[in-house]
Amino acid sequence: MPAIVDYYFTSASPFTYLGHQPLRTVLSKHGATVRVKPVNLMGVWEISGAVPPAKRPPVRQRLRLVELQRIADFRGMPINKTPRHWPVDPALSDHVIAALVAEGHDPMSYMERVFAAVWANEENIADPDTLAKYLELEKFDAASILERAQTEEISAIRAQNTKDAVEADAVGVPTYVLNGEAFFGQDRVEYLDHALATGRAPITP
Repeated sequence: MPAIVDYYFTSASPFTYLGHQPLRTVLSKHGATVRVKPVNLMGVWEISGAVPPAKRPPVRQRLRLVELQRIADFRGMPINKTPRHWPVDPALSDHVIAALVAEGHDPMSYMERVFAAVWANEENIADPDTLAKYLELEKFDAASILERAQTEEISAIRAQNTKDAVEADAVGVPTYVLNGEAFFGQDRVEYLDHALATGRAPITP
């Protein structure tokens, strides 16, 4: 049976953006199945004790900006560390991804475009026209997906994903969960790769 990885994220996260391509590579390498689960990050942080960047001490804010550039350089990816459209409400974008999953589509390529829209292309992912453009590029029915994304059904899915993330001990995003073991942060993709390669037992507290 192929391994299953639960992927908790939100569209506005730069670290989700920086880890998405490496994650896709690892999943493909091992033939693993991914369950895509957009979350309300504020709901996760409420439990884990994290706070939004603007509320962190100045030294942590500076470190975050350094880290974004350092990781982007390491992964060979473009990044605008202070993009024009950020902070941005990721709810609609997350709901579109949840709607794609609900429709039985693979959203991973679309997600790659949307994450880059914020952190490389200076676009606003709270704008339905921006999302429609990328849906159409991936050959999805943009109008239909956007309509479903704004239903209570899809909102409830994101809310449940958030509860699932908390129960899985996700402290932020991205978090990748394999066999009950949570790998938090884009810099844990390599650890996930190792766990999939060796088939080792999950590490628990």
